[in-house]
Amino acid sequence: MFKKVCIIGCGLIGSSLARAIKKNNLADKLVSSNRSKKINKKVLQLKIVDDSSADTKKMVQGSDLIVIATPLSSYKDVISKIKNSLKDGAILTDVGSVKKVIFNLVEKNIPKNVSWIPSHPIAGTEESGPESGFSELFKNRWCILTPSKKARKKHIKLLKTFWKKVGSKVDTMEIKQHDFILSITSHIPHLIAYNIVNTSLNIQDEKKSNIVKYSAGGLRDFTRIAASNPIMWRDIFIQNKNNTTKLIDKFIENLEDIKKAISSEDSDKLEKIFTKTKKIRKDIVEA
Repeated sequence: MFKKVCIIGCGLIGSSLARAIKKNNLADKLVSSNRSKKINKKVLQLKIVDDSSADTKKMVQGSDLIVIATPLSSYKDVISKIKNSLKDGAILTDVGSVKKVIFNLVEKNIPKNVSWIPSHPIAGTEESGPESGFSELFKNRWCILTPSKKARKKHIKLLKTFWKKVGSKVDTMEIKQHDFILSITSHIPHLIAYNIVNTSLNIQDEKKSNIVKYSAGGLRDFTRIAASNPIMWRDIFIQNKNNTTKLIDKFIENLEDIKKAISSEDSDKLEKIFTKTKKIRKDIVEA
């Protein structure tokens, strides 16, 4: 599909995408750029890219598709490095979980003849680093595109095809809607997981060992989510603060409501709440 693809940031998502590109023969040449010499060396050892260097300008030059796969807080630095090295007619995309703030930042600082088409592959694990990536990560997962109005239609179509070829189901969405929906489906669940684990283990030392020992079922599931990349999630909550803070207020309100029902032994109300959530779980699994 492309003569040259450059992935900036080979963590879990970036390295998985590199593997999927290689597996499906989607680029004649695949390169990456990472700040760490260790990671540049590792991705070459793993043979998931053809070349890798901390010199982002050099890696980007001549690329038909550039994918930013770094934490959101690094976008400003990345764009300042690459904006004058972007090829005429190139497609610039990313894999970030929040779009509003970074969208304007990128659009204002890149040449007009570059199509800026943000992507969000809704896929991942709690692992991080290039060793954790795998080519099937995007299989049967949604990838949401939030294209700039300046992006060429043929480039939007091409990027849709690209994500489908690595296994994704693709949809397009308006930025505001994307950030709101993801705050409910992804961001708040992660925040709750972080807080539950923090609350469970921030107790008396003599009880802590037993909590760890017997953490099967519910708490163990939460610890998996809470093991996700802390820098990535720090950036997500800050960048999507308007949506997440409103939902935190709503969550506290609903939690207080459940607390009152428990304190007053209102079994009917508790059963009603739990029955409704069970139905929602069924709908989500079926979807």
